[in-house]
Amino acid sequence: MSTSIQLETPTAGKYEQPTGLFINNEFVKGVDGKTFEVINPSNEKVICSVHEASEKDVDIAVAAARKAFEGDWRKVTPCDRGKLLVKLADLFDEHSDKIAAIESLDNGKAFTMAKGDVAAASGCLRYYGGWADKIEGKVVDTSPDTFNYIKKEAIGVCGQIIPWNFPILMWAWKIGPAVACGNTVVIKTAEQTPLSALYAATLIKEAGFLPGVVNVISGFGKIAGAAIASHMDVDKVAFTGSTVVGRQIMKAAAGSNLKKVTLELGGKSPNIVFDDADIDNAI
Repeated sequence: MSTSIQLETPTAGKYEQPTGLFINNEFVKGVDGKTFEVINPSNEKVICSVHEASEKDVDIAVAAARKAFEGDWRKVTPCDRGKLLVKLADLFDEHSDKIAAIESLDNGKAFTMAKGDVAAASGCLRYYGGWADKIEGKVVDTSPDTFNYIKKEAIGVCGQIIPWNFPILMWAWKIGPAVACGNTVVIKTAEQTPLSALYAATLIKEAGFLPGVVNVISGFGKIAGAAIASHMDVDKVAFTGSTVVGRQIMKAAAGSNLKKVTLELGGKSPNIVFDDADIDNAI
């Protein structure tokens, strides 16, 4: 299987959809050669298949992110990091119809709603682009004989795991602040909605990001997600999803290298209660 396929959307026409793992600014096949199907929720038909990340692929992506963080990426000035994010936001605006069409096809939300998500994602990237050169330390006056200061430094390699409900917006929310602060990223998409994130990865390269700064992989939580959470060379993990999985991630983080954790949990399985419902049972 190749690492791209030509697809067609009702609103944006034909386009080239990446299906590989985006590692080191290139789309590659998974080490194990496994793929999984992506389903259109509006008709339950297969859109395409994408490459599935294994633990080995997570290792490769993390190594690429570490190499970038320890290498040329740390030499990029905050101002230039900001320019890269602003350029990425510009590309989101330029390709907004296409990204929204992919989001609608993959996620099932209306095209008009997806357009709003793309605009919000662009705004997020632009916002953090403006913050990149405004991250300041502090000098604390303690005594005439002491020079006391606080310097804020990048954490390192950030593992990020996003859900299916706002794929492209969550992608921007996770990547924007991490990159603005000088970190590198390995982000795993939800297995239900990998397509818009993979397409956005092409814009990472076009914007001029160095290889390894942003790596985008597709896969399942029990394999790729668990590998990110427990990886000894990931310095921080950010996860949006269920409370059950959030607990598992905290355990994995504590049981590995005690990595920093940010969790956004819950908000799933709402109930619609009508007048004739058994209220006690509903509660």
